[in-house]
Amino acid sequence: MSSKSFVQITGDLNKGLKALHAELPETMKGFSTLAKEAMKEGALSALQKELIALAIGVSARCDGCVGFHVKALIRLGVTREQLMETLGICTYMGGGPSLMYAAEAVRAYDEFVGNAPPAK
Repeated sequence: MSSKSFVQITGDLNKGLKALHAELPETMKGFSTLAKEAMKEGALSALQKELIALAIGVSARCDGCVGFHVKALIRLGVTREQLMETLGICTYMGGGPSLMYAAEAVRAYDEFVGNAPPAK
């Protein structure tokens, strides 16, 4: 069993992101603008865009990406079925390494919605 906590990962990263915002305000403003524009509803819904972002995070094996995008998906009302189908495509396209991070995305989902098994 992995000892990673996605609550802890996203919390720790938020501290670093705050420092970046304070010390690189224009760079972070530019990134925030890019993110907002890319994620706003258009031909694709916000939920669909977050599922794509999660798929890329899984493929890139990025713990922070998995954590933040799973949290966003939960806020947007993702169903477990939608999450699982997305992770199935990730596994199909990325093989074994993506399968391992798909499992991490499931752990993140369970942790954030309160379904995580008790720590041993």
